Amino acid sequence: MADAFFPRRYDVIVVGGGHAGVEAALAAARMGRATLLLTQNLDTIAAMSCNPSIGGVGKGQMVREVDALGGEMAKAADRSSFFSQTLNLSKGQAVRSPRAQCDKAAYRAGQKAVVESCANLDPIQDEAWELWVEGSALRGVLSRRGTRYEGKTVVLTTGTFLNGLAHVGLKTHAAGRGGEAPALGISASLRALGFAVGRMKTGTPPRLHSRSIDYSKLERQDGDLIPKPFSHFNVKISNPQLPSWIAYTNALTHRTIRDNLKNSPLYSGKIEGVGPRYCPSIEDKVVKFPSKERHQLFLEPEGWNTSEVYLNGMSTSLPEDAQRALVSSIPGLENALLTRCGYAIEYDFCQPTQLTDTLESRAVPGLFLAGQINGTTGYEEAAGQGLLAGVNAALRVADEGPFRLGRDEAYLGVMIDDLAVRGVDEPYRMFTARAENRLSLRADDADLRLMEKGFALGLIAPEARERFLRYRDLVLGAGEAPDADLSPWSMAKVLEQRAIRSSYEPYISRERREAERLKAAELVEIPPRLDYAAIGALTNESREKLSRLRPRTLGQAGRVPGVTPADLQILWVHSDRAK
Repeated sequence: MADAFFPRRYDVIVVGGGHAGVEAALAAARMGRATLLLTQNLDTIAAMSCNPSIGGVGKGQMVREVDALGGEMAKAADRSSFFSQTLNLSKGQAVRSPRAQCDKAAYRAGQKAVVESCANLDPIQDEAWELWVEGSALRGVLSRRGTRYEGKTVVLTTGTFLNGLAHVGLKTHAAGRGGEAPALGISASLRALGFAVGRMKTGTPPRLHSRSIDYSKLERQDGDLIPKPFSHFNVKISNPQLPSWIAYTNALTHRTIRDNLKNSPLYSGKIEGVGPRYCPSIEDKVVKFPSKERHQLFLEPEGWNTSEVYLNGMSTSLPEDAQRALVSSIPGLENALLTRCGYAIEYDFCQPTQLTDTLESRAVPGLFLAGQINGTTGYEEAAGQGLLAGVNAALRVADEGPFRLGRDEAYLGVMIDDLAVRGVDEPYRMFTARAENRLSLRADDADLRLMEKGFALGLIAPEARERFLRYRDLVLGAGEAPDADLSPWSMAKVLEQRAIRSSYEPYISRERREAERLKAAELVEIPPRLDYAAIGALTNESREKLSRLRPRTLGQAGRVPGVTPADLQILWVHSDRAK
């Protein structure tokens, strides 16, 4: 039977409706491109499949940056948040990070409504099965049911679905997450196009029924007294607030884990994928930190209208009976009912060094990858990549120059540079420590750093620009109209920004001077066809890595592991000669 051709041709096809896919599709559509969002299930658009929260250290800064550029994640968090907290309040502004726990159903429903109401965007339920490539030209995607969707560019945002395999004890079943089906066709298509495809792993904790928890034995934790919005465009949070609760593991918990390691897919060798070192399973915590007498757990509600509670800190893939024993060993959870067991999930990913710093494939022009397919983890990292991939796909369609953010401009720039230049050997997570210029990349000033770029891209309504510019001028001391309408900004925020900038100025100036010094090398472009193999003065390791990664600038070349300062000097000379 011949394939069916979908009647509409698209500028941008986004495959996958998670956090990366939503931002990619909205960005492309808002830039005026005819956009298709193709997803296996329209009811799980922007699903919070694991932790019911947005933000955190480093992550919160990225969410504010996505918002400043015109993305949607911060607004979605504000619509659905019931517990807001500024982390690291005892430390300096540079590492203070917003975090919000959200009603998972409300977050998902809000994002679905935004997608469905967006002009130029068609959401369709179907499964992408194969990339449609003719010769060396990308034509679109072929679906599992035999429909050909034609598009000038394609953005893959497949999350943990590529050949997903869930583990509970020594039992496995094919799954994208929870009870959802995996995506089975795209990995083979990528391999056929020459992509190096590997395996990674992530995990989730059990969920508990609130009615079965004895909260009198737990420590109550409340959010900030006055919740602060994530989005620069929101003045306040009026949602009803809920508390979280703190519990602790104990010797019995740890003994139960050790007794069941033989049935753990992590320790039996059944799982091959690499997991996140910074977010270990409870098994890893007990095995790798044997002297620690207890580990902290957070019981986080999953929403206003559900009784399910997320047991943050107890990610596990032990058998179901062992999970019940673990939970019941904890004071307050002796009679807790597990509504959902924890599980680990393995999935395919593509090493991101196969991409340019616009997230476009080097091998297949017009193909962009964003989110966990690039070896990252977390909703926030996915959303940031999705936004940038969607923007660059939209720009490519119009033959406009690419959109890039430098490491000195945004955490988003740090992340993309880390991925494209250094690659990943474990699921990548953003931390403030990854940014050399973190004094300048604060959560409080993301709008001042990036919002003009959002306006220029057409991702933010132009009517807000006049008020933003007035606010910016007042912060910089160039404005003289304190009684003018600044909403959603305010004079209180102007004064706060002036105070922060004043206290940080000596340190930021020093940081800025260093950034300018480094930018001299950053801006020196390497000829795209430079023959590294012919440069005998380079080390063998440098020749091999530079030939494979093809860095765009000397600055990127300097961040390739194994490339020495002496190699850079040699490369600079040969770049000049080649020009």
